[in-house]
Amino acid sequence: MIKHKEQRVGVLVDASNMYHSARNLFNSHLNYKEVLDAAVAGRKLIRAIAYVVKTEGEEETPFFEALSQLGFEVNMKDLQIFPGGTKKGDWDVGLTIDAVKLSEKLDVVILVSGDGDYLPLVEYLQNTKGCLVEVLAFRKSASSKLVEAADDFTDLSENKKFLIR
Repeated sequence: MIKHKEQRVGVLVDASNMYHSARNLFNSHLNYKEVLDAAVAGRKLIRAIAYVVKTEGEEETPFFEALSQLGFEVNMKDLQIFPGGTKKGDWDVGLTIDAVKLSEKLDVVILVSGDGDYLPLVEYLQNTKGCLVEVLAFRKSASSKLVEAADDFTDLSENKKFLIR
């Protein structure tokens, strides 16, 4: 895929998805600065948004502040705890709505997540909005259908610069 400096890009990060993937696969954390740099690739960054889940303890506050200092808008929601102890902090719908709204002002939507639930979003952005969609994720935990549908895929496990131990 051709990337040129005049392309307007938006980077949308499913932080919970990426946190669990990096931890489970590599016992590491994602290096968000390197991911953002790789995603933008010298093009015009219009928006970078990280979708995060806040727990009751507020221990994530330094992480959220670091994301903000890197240039991410931080969209936050509280962790839901259901009777029986099940926990959920899902941003799929919120990220999808933002992607659709932003697509009017973007040439490329960059999704940092391997979640296959985003497949209908990718297809909609490509076929209805005319946007290119790039995906950055860890190949081992990414949906193969999402990888196939993307106009470009970057496997974050291929370069150690994307991880912090």
